[in-house]
Amino acid sequence: MQLAAPQLDVHLSKGLKPLYALHGDEPLLQQEAADAIRAAARAQGYTERSVFTVAGAHFDWAEVLAAGSSLSLFADKQLVEIRIPSGKPGKEGSVALQQLAVAAQNNDSTLTLVLLPRLDKATKSGAWFGALESYGVTVAVDTIERAALPPWIARRLAAQGQRVAPGAEGERTLHFFADRVEGNLLAAHQEIQKLALLYPSGEGTQLSFEQVQGAVLDVARYDVFKLSEAVLGGQLGRVQRMLDGLRAEGQAEVLVHYTLAEDIRAMKRLKDALAQGRPLPMALREQRIWGPRERLFERLVPRLSPALLAEWLGAAHTVDGIVKGLKVADWPQDSWQALHRLAMMVAQTARTTR
Repeated sequence: MQLAAPQLDVHLSKGLKPLYALHGDEPLLQQEAADAIRAAARAQGYTERSVFTVAGAHFDWAEVLAAGSSLSLFADKQLVEIRIPSGKPGKEGSVALQQLAVAAQNNDSTLTLVLLPRLDKATKSGAWFGALESYGVTVAVDTIERAALPPWIARRLAAQGQRVAPGAEGERTLHFFADRVEGNLLAAHQEIQKLALLYPSGEGTQLSFEQVQGAVLDVARYDVFKLSEAVLGGQLGRVQRMLDGLRAEGQAEVLVHYTLAEDIRAMKRLKDALAQGRPLPMALREQRIWGPRERLFERLVPRLSPALLAEWLGAAHTVDGIVKGLKVADWPQDSWQALHRLAMMVAQTARTTR
């Protein structure tokens, strides 16, 4: 059985299953989901808890299997928690997890919780994960994307009795908040809690933009691969913030350049494929472009001329030299300024085609 993290509370209110597996790369949301399962387990009498962390090639899976079938003298029910930070249980672990999944169906005294990082498609197609999914409940703990961050913040504020002003002022406040915490959900959670301490809630306490601006620190962390989505989406302000943030975090200029240049090369390959008569969905699959980026490419590529793409390719080649220490006339000599110019060339065009 598959669940998304927001569905977990409703699921738990209807009763516990004997086996759960949480997978995702957002620590805060995974911790909250695991805490919800633990709390439900305690409420139903699972008073003993054993924790195993799978690390190293010589981890003893026999101990985990034994724990699932034994109880202490002081508990009738137990929670067995298996943490696999690498997401790779190994050959022995794969067999053990399949055995645990099958055995869980006939063991009312043990609840098993498996904690995993984000898994790729190949791993989720493996026999051990398939067993967890078939015999238990797998919960996908997905990252909160930038577009979903303002409403997520609003829901968290509402849960502690606070809200922002209605209309445009409230939207401005939430987007300001989101800009300051993007990519750092744990910090976002902490900043929301700080607002509860600074402005204790009454009946629907309303927060002003000035209150939020004065309280919320700039704790955003930027992912260079998210920069691609901002550029292709024509989000000029976000592109500027992300480049400034990546520079401040010490990100390698060569990786930022590779991300921008690879998008330009991919657009050129897609444009060539269209010229040869290939349908765009087929060309996108061939270039291994999917998810949010697929929608951005779908919108942008048909509107680009071959001449413009050639200009962007030339600019990407120029910036490659600047990043590696070359000086080029009519271009900034600072690597980050050159990257900014290249990113904005694409982002400004993307903005006009929205």
